[in-house]
Amino acid sequence: MVALNRSVIFVGNGVEEQYSDEFRKSKGLILVTSDVSARGVDYPDVTLVVQVGLPADREQYIHRLGRTGRRGKEGQGILLLAPWEEFFLATAKDLPIGKAPVPSVDPDTKKKVERALSNVEMKNKEAAYQAWLGYYNSNKKVGKDKYRLVELANEFSRCMGLDSPPAIPKLVLGKMGLKNIPGLRSK
Repeated sequence: MVALNRSVIFVGNGVEEQYSDEFRKSKGLILVTSDVSARGVDYPDVTLVVQVGLPADREQYIHRLGRTGRRGKEGQGILLLAPWEEFFLATAKDLPIGKAPVPSVDPDTKKKVERALSNVEMKNKEAAYQAWLGYYNSNKKVGKDKYRLVELANEFSRCMGLDSPPAIPKLVLGKMGLKNIPGLRSK
């Protein structure tokens, strides 16, 4: 998946090389991508990396951050974590990470985000929900309490504007060890 406007490139799996080259050659673009497209790729003039969500481990955090400040240049990193993800900071306490206060959200910005989310196709919301659940289920700290995991997943679902969480195939729930956990819907 690729969405491109004058200043932002959103890259999903499968088309990274073309857009990675465009990003590398241009000035002032913003690249939004997954960890997959960053592996082994050199982006020489990145000055800011914003990581959203819990890294799988300390090494992944460092790898993501390593996309900035290349070749002796200055760079900065921002890690956005939900309150229940803050345990990660203890795994990186030897790194220069400071905790900032939670910023306030402008009501107009919130409305714009809600409007944008209402335009996202249901199949994409369903895929995001299942991916979210799978990712955090695989995290030893978050995934160990399956009931809390489902509560958080359903909160994520509501944040996407859904009244009820999407149904997940029974086979997938079984593979995740989430069969018969209250709050999940199966199909």
